Amino acid sequence: MKARIGYIGLGNMGAPMARRLLDHHGSVTVLDTNPDALSPFIEAGAHSVSDAAELASVSDIVCVTVLDDAQVRDVVAGPGGLLSTATPGTVIAVHSTISDTTAVDLAEQCTARGVEFVDAPVSGGAAGAKKAALAVMVGASDEAFATIQEPFSAFAALVVHAGPVGAGTRMKLARNLLHFVSFTAATEAQRLAEAAGIDITELGKVVRHTDAITGGAGSIMWRDNTSPLEPDDSWFPIFSHVRALGEKDLALALALGDRLEVELPLAARALAGLGPGLGVGIGDTARTHSMEEQS
Repeated sequence: MKARIGYIGLGNMGAPMARRLLDHHGSVTVLDTNPDALSPFIEAGAHSVSDAAELASVSDIVCVTVLDDAQVRDVVAGPGGLLSTATPGTVIAVHSTISDTTAVDLAEQCTARGVEFVDAPVSGGAAGAKKAALAVMVGASDEAFATIQEPFSAFAALVVHAGPVGAGTRMKLARNLLHFVSFTAATEAQRLAEAAGIDITELGKVVRHTDAITGGAGSIMWRDNTSPLEPDDSWFPIFSHVRALGEKDLALALALGDRLEVELPLAARALAGLGPGLGVGIGDTARTHSMEEQS
């Protein structure tokens, strides 16, 4: 028999994810505090309930996409929450980005009731959900992961078992660290370009075009650890080449920033840290720049 699926939270992310589940599975029970969010699902054949306790009583898998840790805790373990009626073997999967400690704490409460807790944050935005192209980072037991893997394929093109409960959230936080640090770097690049008289909207076109080809920062993320590389490692010459190109271009950008009196703190940090971060050590260009800065 098909697992009975419930979905809580039909907002910007939850609605397209729940709709993909409904289209894929044929039957989903939904819950949201906004009646307007429920209407299109009811019209499409979904069932609706009045609270989390009722939803858990008719679901084998419950997906949760609410705002923050406090709402997740309330929905899962608060008065009238999922745990008040969930039967042993039920899987509660939280797609909200929360603290990993919250995930672990709620998992302990669920385990005491024979319920599986899964932290399963997603990446790819609402557009990715509509296209069933999301990446889902799952922290779960092997048994729980096996239960949710097929249903999650309704809205995801990549479902990764990151490890035990909490690991999905930790992976998402690392992923988003890269995301928002790169946004900050983008604003720094825009300031430099603007000071140099460059049209920054045209710069944006170039960045989006080339990142779509090269893969952006993800194109270097192939190693299985971050330890320094040995010279005979097959990655050593590749990342040494990346370091040489990167240090050259960063040094040139910093020189331009000096002439235009534009502060580029991320660029300076990147020049010093690129080689060591790649595992091949600091290069000649970065070493020379550091010595010049100290003199």
